[in-house]
Amino acid sequence: MIRRDEAVLGVAGVEFLATADGALVWPEESLVVVSDLHLEKGSSFAERRVLLPPYDTAETLKRLARLLSRFGARRLIFLGDSFHDRRADTRLASRDREALQRCIHGREIFWIAGNHDPDPPTDLGGTATPELAIGPVLFRHEPSARAEPGEIAGHLHPVARVATRGRSLRRRCFAGDGRRAILPAFGAYAGGLNVRDAAFAPLFPDGFTAHLMGDERVFAFPRARCLGG
Repeated sequence: MIRRDEAVLGVAGVEFLATADGALVWPEESLVVVSDLHLEKGSSFAERRVLLPPYDTAETLKRLARLLSRFGARRLIFLGDSFHDRRADTRLASRDREALQRCIHGREIFWIAGNHDPDPPTDLGGTATPELAIGPVLFRHEPSARAEPGEIAGHLHPVARVATRGRSLRRRCFAGDGRRAILPAFGAYAGGLNVRDAAFAPLFPDGFTAHLMGDERVFAFPRARCLGG
């Protein structure tokens, strides 16, 4: 039975669960997919004297641990930009490194290379790869306009703005059309790009459904209901 905080998202004939936490789950493969954690973004900004509360990594890993425990996943794909920059893993506080290690311990881990972290750290274990194919699905960081059906990507940090009950609501979202899907950023400090931005147009020429992440529910809206800005 599908819970209120989940929605079915089909890609190339495979039924995934899109969760209100921002993860994609493939139950038959015991697989969880998360994108764009941007771990240590806060400390990166601090180095440039832009001070943010230094809790983004801890909060992101807390949500990841809760998600993995809930689904009992044996496999985990980090869909790129797991770390905010090439040195981010060296800035991990010991408690956060331990939290990350608990998340990956005993699981098959795949680190997809992102534009922020083209060379994922080797000391954490797992397999680093530019992309990964499982059945009819191809996981990569940046979406390609010429991709065959089955692509699942991140990178664009999709968000959608909709009008509902007399007010405007802007939330992170999944974007999908049955052929491909783009995941929202999972990181606490990651920003977002409106799904009506021109960057999405060539990816979904026939429209898409935006699955908005609510506090306790995932809401589906067609492209026509999504507002610009």
